[in-house]
Amino acid sequence: MSPSVRLQEMIRVIRGARTQGEERGVIQRECAAIRAQFRQADNGTRSHNLAKLLYVHMLGYPAHFGQMECVRLIASPRYNEKRVGYLGAMMLLDEKQDASLLITNSIKNDLSHSSQYVQSLALCTLACMGSAEMCRDLAPEIDRLLRASNSYIKKKVSTVCSHTHTPPLLPSWLRVLHGAVVLITELCERNPDTLEQFRKVVPELVLMMKGLVMSGYSPEHNVAGISDPFLQVRILRLLRILGRNNDTASDAMNDLLAQVATNTDSSKTAGSAVLYETVLTVMDIKSESGLRVSVTCDSVIKRFLVCIYLYLLEVLQKIVQTDHNAVQRHRGTIVDCLKDQDASVKRRALELSLALVSAVNIRSLMKELLLFLSSCPPELRAHTTSGIFNAAERYAPSQRWHIDTILHVLTTAGGDVRDETVPNLIQLITTATELHCYTVHKLYRALITDISVQSLVQVACWCIGEYGDLLLRGECEETEPVQVTEDDVLDALETVLQSHMSSPATRGFALTATMKLSTRITHNVDRIRSIVSIYGSCIDVELQQRAVEYNFYTKYTVHLHNVFNNHLFLILNSMISSDRFFFFVSIAPPSVTVYEKNGVTLKLQTDTQTDTGMTVTLTATNSTDGDITGLTLQAAVPKSVQLQMKAPSGDVIPAHGLGQVTQTVLLNNPNKVGLHSDTVQIDSFPSTAW
Repeated sequence: MSPSVRLQEMIRVIRGARTQGEERGVIQRECAAIRAQFRQADNGTRSHNLAKLLYVHMLGYPAHFGQMECVRLIASPRYNEKRVGYLGAMMLLDEKQDASLLITNSIKNDLSHSSQYVQSLALCTLACMGSAEMCRDLAPEIDRLLRASNSYIKKKVSTVCSHTHTPPLLPSWLRVLHGAVVLITELCERNPDTLEQFRKVVPELVLMMKGLVMSGYSPEHNVAGISDPFLQVRILRLLRILGRNNDTASDAMNDLLAQVATNTDSSKTAGSAVLYETVLTVMDIKSESGLRVSVTCDSVIKRFLVCIYLYLLEVLQKIVQTDHNAVQRHRGTIVDCLKDQDASVKRRALELSLALVSAVNIRSLMKELLLFLSSCPPELRAHTTSGIFNAAERYAPSQRWHIDTILHVLTTAGGDVRDETVPNLIQLITTATELHCYTVHKLYRALITDISVQSLVQVACWCIGEYGDLLLRGECEETEPVQVTEDDVLDALETVLQSHMSSPATRGFALTATMKLSTRITHNVDRIRSIVSIYGSCIDVELQQRAVEYNFYTKYTVHLHNVFNNHLFLILNSMISSDRFFFFVSIAPPSVTVYEKNGVTLKLQTDTQTDTGMTVTLTATNSTDGDITGLTLQAAVPKSVQLQMKAPSGDVIPAHGLGQVTQTVLLNNPNKVGLHSDTVQIDSFPSTAW
């Protein structure tokens, strides 16, 4: 890495490190280059190098050798260098470091600088790492700034005072209203003997508070339409302490509290904080009964509840782990929180709602969650879909309800679902045998309506490829059937293949579905061949490979379809010289060697046979000197025959005939469709097949 590399480039390289060791190596090389440049004369890159070193420090690596560089940059007359130097001092120095004493004089000079921004840098650094001794030495300069009229600087000075509590600064700090209120509050809480003395200032505090409530817009102190909410909260907290168990002080603040409770806008977080402190103060002092009633009326309580919803949801989240039924009673309130404007409240309400789902309330609560999903913020959509899927998988009352729920989620938020949703839904549909017709009709309707949701399109294509014959049959008891022709189905799949919205994975699903339909339709085989052939030259390698293989299959099955209606079409796919072998074998003989070449032998054994079924075992052996890996056996049968392939015993054929791989295939011919007796053997294939 070049020593002059920019900070952004260094961050990019560090983030691109694949291992922690690689990251350490990058940082060590860069730190060595930074050290070398620190030893050289000032070449205008000191602030640049220190900024990089501070990033290294943030990652947890040693950066102490940059302390003296911070001192040099703070003394620089240039603002850009001074700013980086002060930042480095706040990060690398503290009151225990000897180098911190070296910047005292520079801070003193900058406190007298003509620019308020340079003064601000010095004050912020002093508040962050200044020791009591340093603040005591600089007290005259700080006091002078505290007396100045610049409110920007006064805020910075108040920060210094609140962090250091330097005695020489306290008299001046008390002239800053916020600082005085904080100090009096601390004194009253720690020393009850001071309460009587400070209760004398209650009328003044009330006047200050009224001024804040009734004052107009102040750009320097306004937060979301509330005038200085931080000071209001501090005054209310002090009034609560002073009015506790004291009639005189309580009477003096009753009217003010009623005014604040009535007029404060709690639609924003700042107003909610003021209202929260107001209600706590009213309930803690000796307030009038009418005032207590006013702050507990429905309108105020609802605004008050908005303030504490987040806290209550956190409490309920802890309770639900140990007492599920106790929290169930508040389910309506929790669901209402899903409609809250605050994103944090929505997130906590969502987590709690998902925790409350059970087999008893799954239907009603899922309706609320699906309604929330349709309008929830984008940042919550992925979490919502994940929670719905988990709840549906655990408590689904029926397979149809489960399928409908997942399809609804895919339609609503298909782009935010987990990657494993598609295979999980395919597995669910596969096991729901009695719902195949219902599902394929529903997914076909979804496919022709909208193809923008990729996950939904992928499942629809798979389902049409598997159960397209049920769709074409047009009979379905579960739903209103749709009269669909072969051309309609192929049009839908071709639309997916040609759409710019379809990802390569989605096109793969559509191409495979088109190929599967070649065994389920009779009048559009040539069209299927045409569709598949187009993608033989596709730029996407995966899609191109599928198309080439499918095109080869259709080329031979089209010409031999009538001859091989009673044959099992097998594909032996292995890693032998990257070859792939295709061949047809008759299932009539009880035992036959279907392949024997290059040391590989594949035998087919008919184990049992009935009027409507047959069990076939495929056995593969290897006589070569090396193991054969990646063995895959695939089979295709006529539409009238049902095929079930059991899991193979493995995918590696040991060398020297020391082992074998077997796989069982179950064939069922429930309609007893007559099979031809013709057998044809193909001894050679075109070169494109190898």
